[in-house]
Amino acid sequence: MIFRALPSGQRVATDRWAYGRHFTVVAQSPIWLGTFPTFLGTPLRADIMARLFLTHGLLTAHLWNMDILHITRPAPLSGLDDIPLPSRDAPRAQALVARCPVAKVTPLEASVAIATQAGVQDVWIKDERGRMGLGSFKALGAAYVIACDAQDIDVSGRTYVTASAGNHGMSVAAGAKAFGAASVVYIAQTVPQSFASRLEEQGAQVVREGETYEDSLKAAEKAADDNGWDLLSDGSWHGYTERPYRLMEGYTVLMAEAIEQLPEMPTHIFLQAGVGGLACACAALARQTWSDTPRIIVVEPHAAAALHGSIAAGKAVESSGPVSDMGRLDCKMPSLIALKGLAQDADDFALITEAEGQAGAGLAMVAGFGSSPSGAAGIAALIALDDAQRDDLGITAQSRIFCVLSEGPA
Repeated sequence: MIFRALPSGQRVATDRWAYGRHFTVVAQSPIWLGTFPTFLGTPLRADIMARLFLTHGLLTAHLWNMDILHITRPAPLSGLDDIPLPSRDAPRAQALVARCPVAKVTPLEASVAIATQAGVQDVWIKDERGRMGLGSFKALGAAYVIACDAQDIDVSGRTYVTASAGNHGMSVAAGAKAFGAASVVYIAQTVPQSFASRLEEQGAQVVREGETYEDSLKAAEKAADDNGWDLLSDGSWHGYTERPYRLMEGYTVLMAEAIEQLPEMPTHIFLQAGVGGLACACAALARQTWSDTPRIIVVEPHAAAALHGSIAAGKAVESSGPVSDMGRLDCKMPSLIALKGLAQDADDFALITEAEGQAGAGLAMVAGFGSSPSGAAGIAALIALDDAQRDDLGITAQSRIFCVLSEGPA
């Protein structure tokens, strides 16, 4: 163990803690601090460490938790009059998806381990890791749009182009391949090569462009214009709503399945968001089924507060921040359809730190649900709540939580 001197009043900030807590300690007198202790190899929780230090009168401690924006529905938004609300036509989507040879219902699992850690009665997890062999819920999106196109026109020989921070590109590539079309997927320089290789295995031409998802999206838009290709984005903006509207309709299949599988209505629903398509589709169907009763919490990275920032501003705004480890959620601009839908259907917008995201993925793995920080972000938000936040959200020992495990390990 390495020790170092700490003068009185010096602040020492840690970056990562077990269970995602950010923790700063302030010395009250000159003391020696070392690496923080572990018990059987597991880092002690930050709140336990704080109590230990305060008990000995050596330190004051401050814990930083997620930022949660509470709203009164519907949240007021300007500038979206031309943007449609999301589709709630799950039966249409289910009927078409059922015709896919590899389509099957994904499981809903109860996790006693996560419920115990979260201090709630039940945690139900919709496990999307096996969706159509593509490893995420995104299989229901772009591939569904291409299938809809194929009902009306011959898509063989067409080229679908998109930008992707993750699994959306896989859905475009797989859907295009299934119907004899070509696909081109633009990805940022930060996307792992392993993912690029998976896209190529599905037959996509992969092009790297820019440092962020937004850079790659601009490149995809330009390529569509220059080459006469079909742009298939999972985001929506002014003048581009038809395909993303249909894409989000595909996502309603996930929630329709979950509604049938759940043993009773959840009290709280935690939904992670990048541009917001999944969260919006699930929230729309939840409201259609259960009206106002479940409390719906949308979860984003602190580094990409696209929905949170826009709801707070009362209009669509682009967020700023560093690249997030939650790469599938690292989108700085919301889908406008999703923003409009969630403004009327969601109750809270939470921002989790990188450490909280890692902690959620770690707990999910230990509980038997191996995933990425993006895929387990809803779980991460649940376990990162402090007592005051639990009270604000009405979470008690009797609460029943629904989360989506949106992908497998990165």
